[in-house]
Amino acid sequence: MWFEILPSFGIITAVLSVPGFALYGLHKLSLDNAYRRNTDERWERMMYVRDMRLTGNPYQCNGLETISDK
Repeated sequence: MWFEILPSFGIITAVLSVPGFALYGLHKLSLDNAYRRNTDERWERMMYVRDMRLTGNPYQCNGLETISDK
């Protein structure tokens, strides 16, 4: 019958969803932030590099107070 496919469908779905949930935990451990910044566009990459240069942490909110008065 058609319902005999449900157990194998559930197993395949669970196995394929593991990497997505594992990345959440890996980013939380390694970056101390569960979400990655999107760096697909050139502007996003420039902002990532700028934030890394100014504060050392691209996930920290930056404002004018992070720029030195030199």
